[in-house]
Amino acid sequence: MKKHPNLLKEFKPSRPEEALVSDITYVQSDEGVHYLSLVTDAFSRKVMGYELSNEMKATDVVKALRMAIKARQYRCPCIHHSDRGLQYCSSVYQTLLKVGDIKPSMTDGYDCYQNALAERVNGILKQEFLLHRSRNIKELKQLVKQSVSIYNNMRPHLSLGMRTPNEVHEKSQLLGQLA
Repeated sequence: MKKHPNLLKEFKPSRPEEALVSDITYVQSDEGVHYLSLVTDAFSRKVMGYELSNEMKATDVVKALRMAIKARQYRCPCIHHSDRGLQYCSSVYQTLLKVGDIKPSMTDGYDCYQNALAERVNGILKQEFLLHRSRNIKELKQLVKQSVSIYNNMRPHLSLGMRTPNEVHEKSQLLGQLA
């Protein structure tokens, strides 16, 4: 298992897709506990990739990362930050980062404050969007898809000047701020 230094300690992203943060959170349905893997852009707060599954396997978090890589609009250098969970340390995940030309970064230990943005997005999606219980994972997957869309396109953020994640993500491209 490969572990990496924390590259985001003194780093503040200045444009979209310069840093992606990832985490896994628990979500419930009447069937039981499920696992939501998220990959979020640290600058725009846009959820770039997600996957809901019944298990917490590396192959499931890889699906979220693949979605994020496919959604990238900019070809700038990129850091991927996560905790030191087994899924993120796995060879399959690390290989995909390498293939995607994304530099890995990890928390120093198991301190959630070193991945605070990812934890915050988890909380927003769970508290603001996933409040009502779903009967099964199929319903929950649809709710997650809708929630991510609303979060990215309609939910303004104080930290973004009351703009939505997509507005910030797209505006950077329109302003020609990126090479």
